[in-house]
Amino acid sequence: MAHHSRSNSLPSASHPLVSEADRHLSRLASSESASTSSSSLSHKLNGLQDLHDIIEKLLLLPFTQQALGQDQHQKFVDELLDGSLRLFDLCTTAKDALLQTKECVQELQSVLRRRRGTEITHEVRKYLASRKTVKKAILKALKNMKNKESTTAFNKDSEIGATINILQKAQSVTLNVLESLLYFVSGLEAESKSSRWSVVSKLLRNKRIGCEGGQHENEIANAEATTLSITSGKASMQIEEVQTELQKSESCIQDLEEGLESIYRRLIKARATILNILNH
Repeated sequence: MAHHSRSNSLPSASHPLVSEADRHLSRLASSESASTSSSSLSHKLNGLQDLHDIIEKLLLLPFTQQALGQDQHQKFVDELLDGSLRLFDLCTTAKDALLQTKECVQELQSVLRRRRGTEITHEVRKYLASRKTVKKAILKALKNMKNKESTTAFNKDSEIGATINILQKAQSVTLNVLESLLYFVSGLEAESKSSRWSVVSKLLRNKRIGCEGGQHENEIANAEATTLSITSGKASMQIEEVQTELQKSESCIQDLEEGLESIYRRLIKARATILNILNH
């Protein structure tokens, strides 16, 4: 009887937005164990965009705003805001890493087209040094990032409990996707959380990282590895191969940048919405 007396305007576990968000979360969670390639990352970023569009609608529901503004939910709101800052940090690191790599790729491509030996050697060294700097920045970000799970428990069958559970899961899956993106840009695929930090220690190695059987492409790592061949002073045929790999790398970076920027804007919007709720 208590269930039937609830207002139909209140979000509940069966609310369309909650159910829709849960479906998106399930799809994203099921893809976490899948291979990490540029195409799979782009797919995950697109999925995150759709998820955060739903999150924004959830945050705009009057009942959600009223609940988040209550004193008893302050701990959860604080955790939510702290989590958003961690996501901003990872987004910023990823954006900087992609931009720095893209700029060096473009400069190296320009020099390779002119085929001037001295310039090529200088630009190759510059590109490889930049990649090392990028990896160091990623290493630092992953070490500083704390996978802090929310300690606030709610009854998931309650109206606000179902919504808060969605918000918690959304931050967690976003964190995982951003971590996968950072591993990809560094040249390594993310492993399970239990072995994650053993992988982090390998980030600074300058070698081609591929999956078993070469089934999964990492255009950024492949371009770096192929570029290393120029330093051995081999035939110009290799320069053409490097140009091809650099073009693939640049295209890959462009796609990831666009997806990442879209996620970043949605994270900013969600944080602004929560802060507005608290200020009213």
